[in-house]
Amino acid sequence: MRILVLGGTVFLGRAVARHARDAGHDVTCAARGVGGDPVPGVRFVMVDRDSPTGLSSLDGETFDAVVDVTRRPSHARHAVAALGDRVGHWSYVSSCSVYADESTPGQRAATAPVVAAAPPGIDDPSGDAQEWYGPCKVACEETVREGMGDGRSFICRAGLIVGPEDPTGRFTYWVRRLARGGEVLAPGAPDEAVQFVDVGDLAAWLVRAGETGLSGTYDGIGAPMPRARFLAEVAAGVGRPDPTLTWVEQEFLLQRDVRPWSGKRALPLWLPLPAYAGFMARDVSPALAAGLATRPLADTARATREWLTADPEAVPTTGLSPADEPNVLREWHGRLG
Repeated sequence: MRILVLGGTVFLGRAVARHARDAGHDVTCAARGVGGDPVPGVRFVMVDRDSPTGLSSLDGETFDAVVDVTRRPSHARHAVAALGDRVGHWSYVSSCSVYADESTPGQRAATAPVVAAAPPGIDDPSGDAQEWYGPCKVACEETVREGMGDGRSFICRAGLIVGPEDPTGRFTYWVRRLARGGEVLAPGAPDEAVQFVDVGDLAAWLVRAGETGLSGTYDGIGAPMPRARFLAEVAAGVGRPDPTLTWVEQEFLLQRDVRPWSGKRALPLWLPLPAYAGFMARDVSPALAAGLATRPLADTARATREWLTADPEAVPTTGLSPADEPNVLREWHGRLG
């Protein structure tokens, strides 16, 4: 197969290009060339997706499958207009951030309501415009469906993607923290849901979707698991079985400005309940039935630690710092004193 990856130089795009190459496909990555290096053994074409004619370097070429991860509606429009009639199958990587209801567990991609698409004036959901991320992804989805038709389009709404080369620092926080050992602050309760997908597993599914012509809309994420199991399996993967976990209640953390999800002084993969009870508790049985295969979490943690060990500066340290965590734990233990 001839596969075109629009991007292909950062995290998921690199993983897709690598997997497609290893599967024996003829792979082209089209990008600006500033976000990262192309995968060795993959053809790279420099493009400017900001321009309606920015994909002209691909004129005359046909592809069996395209994989696109853009967040900008204009990029999706330009790509479908330029390539749609020369492509057999189009996979668009959307996001679970498109959903309007983040509080209800057990929702499915086929029936869950989504937010309204971004209006024409909104195109770059970064910086101060991050609240437009979900609406921009919806607009991209609509462009792909309209341009390619339901039978040739695969909308993959990815959840939290984890593994080697993850630039966000969210999953890597727990890999580093559990590898360090000692008393670990665990947010919320042991049975609260956590949901994610290994970047290699998602990449393999996207390539398989092109190979098989999979169409429709699915959540690209593994089945939810209790946070206690998540932490235990990450600890096992980094060589620290039986971690010492201290579970700290949500309200106590929020009152002390310990933040959810990502960033400084944050605890990743933790979100306040009940407002986000459904965000990491989606019913993904349709995706698993459609071929998404997930590896053991310990394997992902092990591979991520190996990557971090080889390149310690690859991801900035985020989350609750080694100086802050003991202070919060000390306050928690002394709250009844």
